[in-house]
Amino acid sequence: MKISAAELDVMSVLWQTPGLAASDVHEALGNEKDWTSRTVKTLLARLVEKGALRTEEDGRRYLYFPIVDEDAYKAKAAGQFVDRVFSGRAAPLVAHLADTRGLTPEDIEELERLLGDLKK
Repeated sequence: MKISAAELDVMSVLWQTPGLAASDVHEALGNEKDWTSRTVKTLLARLVEKGALRTEEDGRRYLYFPIVDEDAYKAKAAGQFVDRVFSGRAAPLVAHLADTRGLTPEDIEELERLLGDLKK
């Protein structure tokens, strides 16, 4: 399932707080995005059509709930990206990120811990 960047913004809100109405999603995105409520409703409708969200009636409005698990989606999307751009190899990805974005001491510590766990 392909989820666009804009749709991913909507999903992020609903992963954090499932069961929101369209107006609540619009409000949550208000500080980050300059979208109309109609835009948010269109994105929600697309996500329902794709099977990423389900709805429940709540009076005259609908509440939106993620069907797609956040961790599972991120794992699949990251894997597809690494396969497509880095020939399935993690080391060149990490090297690229280190070169272009830099790694904080915390990032390095976390990577060392992860590598240590993998060696066990």
